[in-house]
Amino acid sequence: MSPGMAQPAASLSEAQAFVRIETGEEEALLAAMVRSASAICEAFLNQVLVARDFSVDLPASGDWTRLPLTPVKSITGVAAISTDGSSSAVMSTGYAVDIDAHGDGWIKLHAGTGTTRVAVSGRAGMAEDCNGVPEPIRHGILRLAAHLFASRDDDGGQPPAAVTALWRPYRRMRLT
Repeated sequence: MSPGMAQPAASLSEAQAFVRIETGEEEALLAAMVRSASAICEAFLNQVLVARDFSVDLPASGDWTRLPLTPVKSITGVAAISTDGSSSAVMSTGYAVDIDAHGDGWIKLHAGTGTTRVAVSGRAGMAEDCNGVPEPIRHGILRLAAHLFASRDDDGGQPPAAVTALWRPYRRMRLT
């Protein structure tokens, strides 16, 4: 699966103000903490925060198969993956796609496609840019980035409970 790298859902200048540091040597470290906190947030929420393109490799099926990331904004293509790893576009008559009201993307191959794996491409994300991400999520990312920055030499530090309290209302659980 290649859903792309998590894009920071908070800016470096916001993080600098939050941890009260000016520009300098620690700027790059703080930027890395914001990226890490954003990735941790996406994993916790089971949602893509800032919209980005994706391509996911799935088993081909005649049944509806849910894409492994959400919220899906668009599904732009389906390609058959051969055993040697090469791919070729599947004609739009060879599959059906759907995006439900919850933002889950679905694909179903029609009979006769003759493939065992497909690559589905599209775009997913909660917001088009970091300013569109809900403020409680952004605040939790800033708090976690500040925690990671402050406790970078402490292996046993637990993240603040306030972070998960801010994120929990947006968490999407999946039952498999």
